[in-house]
Amino acid sequence: EVQLVESGGGLVQAGGSLRLSCAASGFTFDDYAIGWFRQAPGKEREGVSCISSRNDRIYYTESVKGRFTISSDNAKNTVYLQMNSLKPEDTAVYFCAAARSIVTLAPYEYDFWGQGTQVTVSS
Repeated sequence: EVQLVESGGGLVQAGGSLRLSCAASGFTFDDYAIGWFRQAPGKEREGVSCISSRNDRIYYTESVKGRFTISSDNAKNTVYLQMNSLKPEDTAVYFCAAARSIVTLAPYEYDFWGQGTQVTVSS
């Protein structure tokens, strides 16, 4: 059974930090790129960051560059999203997803999705 399980969300004040984790199982992790997405109420799902299966390509959406860092521990089948200098506009449900053979921030390219973890940033 394919599973992507996010953890690490929570409530934090503006300027604070959180680290999200995405634990993957049930598929060949090394064959898939992993992406982080977020969706705020009333808004479309947005690509935040993604990392290739070989960790040699990384992309960020413009609004998080310099604040968020994606990393992968292939031995643990886990991808992390370190979020620093958080802003109220970062508030959303954050999802991780897996895409085979493509590295992109486009949600429709992804095959498997987790259930999401809530991140709330207070001002």
